[in-house]
Parts: sequence; C-alpha cells; structure tokens
Amino acid sequence: MKLKKGDQVVIIAGKDKGRRGKIEKVFPKKESVLIPGINMVKKHVKARGEGKPGGIIEVSRPIHIAKVALLCPKCGRPTRVGYLLTKEGKERICKKCQAVI
Repeated sequence: MKLKKGDQVVIIAGKDKGRRGKIEKVFPKKESVLIPGINMVKKHVKARGEGKPGGIIEVSRPIHIAKVALLCPKCGRPTRVGYLLTKEGKERICKKCQAVI
C-alpha cells in the first residue's frame, strides 16, 4: 500500500471532493484509510445507562484509497507515488517533481 499514516491527502471523488486531511489510520486488507472529518455519517446510538445517553451522532468512516491522492510536500500538488531503489531500501517519490516523500 502506497499511502501511510500521517500522509497529507486530498479527496478526488465523492461528497467530500476537494477537501484535504491527514491519514489517521490505514486498513490494508480493505484498501481504505481513515481521515478525521472526512466521509462523516450519522449513527444512531442506543442509550447505555446514566452516563451514556442515546441519540444520533456523526462519525468518520474509512474511505477507499482510490478516492484519495497524496499531496506532495515539495510541490503541494496531488500526485501518484513511485519508488526509488537506494542502498538504504525503497523510498517513495512524487511522480510529478521526483522529490522524496
């Protein structure tokens, strides 16, 4: 998976198109990422006693990686991720400006 926790991304499809955020959690098996404040849905919660009232709350759901694009830290544009083999190992690079991410 080419996206990692802490990467800055932009949403390129769906109801949140154009919004930016930082990846909080990655789900490789489902090929999705969790970005706070993006893909918000309403969830109906049943009351669970005195301290936990019920109601309708908004929660952030994971979004598929095909709907997000990595923002290059150098050029600031949405880009695809490439790899450069070095002696230390693989490094991620921006496909547009060839900067190491």
